[in-house]
Amino acid sequence: MSGFRLVYVGGMGRSGSTLIERLLGELPGVCSAGELVHMWQRGLLDGEACGCGTPFEACVFWRDVGREAFGGWSRIGAREVLRLKASVDRMRFVPTLLSRRWSPEFVRRVERYTDLYDRLYGAVARVSGCPVVVDASKHASLAACLRQRYGTGLRVVHVVRDPRAVAYSWGKRVPRPMATSTSVEQEMARYSPGRAALHWTAENATLAVLARQGVPTMRVRYEDFVARPHGCFERIAAFVGHRGDLPIGVDGTARLTGSHAVSGNPWSTSSRVVTVREDTAWRRHLSSRDRALVSALTAPARWRYGY
Repeated sequence: MSGFRLVYVGGMGRSGSTLIERLLGELPGVCSAGELVHMWQRGLLDGEACGCGTPFEACVFWRDVGREAFGGWSRIGAREVLRLKASVDRMRFVPTLLSRRWSPEFVRRVERYTDLYDRLYGAVARVSGCPVVVDASKHASLAACLRQRYGTGLRVVHVVRDPRAVAYSWGKRVPRPMATSTSVEQEMARYSPGRAALHWTAENATLAVLARQGVPTMRVRYEDFVARPHGCFERIAAFVGHRGDLPIGVDGTARLTGSHAVSGNPWSTSSRVVTVREDTAWRRHLSSRDRALVSALTAPARWRYGY
């Protein structure tokens, strides 16, 4: 890690991490790049738009990043990167990544894979002029890979939310407005309540192990953030090295400006004024059967986080 500091926003998707990522990107000296794990497919192969609204490869910012990192995007094979990702950056490899009982071939694959991200992060820092780069990819498996390269130089903001709320959100049908006619994913992914519960447990457990292994980590409960957004974000900002004015008021209102973030959820890239408030729809609409299933599958991890 040379010339930049990396902040990784991790946790199960639909936990409120997008707003935290966007707020971090409003801090001076911080560039929030979005969910870079999806850039290879959605940006390079599917031609989806950057946060500025321009198709990825036509965006001047990302064009310059590609040139700085790899000599141009044409020099990097996105499909090859995805094959490499499938060989190291999956939840099935997490036990190996955490144990460090690696074969020489696995070591080489992880080194090649994380070298791509190292070059990418460095280029984002140089092109943006920001010393802090935020990757909101969320995936715990990628965090485990990055730990091998950066060690304690990696800082993780671990966002966690009540698993019943997460399961309800994963069950909703939500279009992806950034998708093109050829995009592999036309809608946000959907999980059954049981599958969402198992993913919630695995993702959060992996990030907790990384923290115990020495990765500097700040855990943020969604419910605490929406209850006291200004104070909670003040602590998050301090964790990434910022002390000073914040982009969110004491009343929880924030003005989000445009960005060059890639991927994310349907509102992750738009300019808007938002007021932070808790989404409690799951309490009204999640069936008692699904609530009981998720509660059973996520205990005792759920209790550990105060749910």
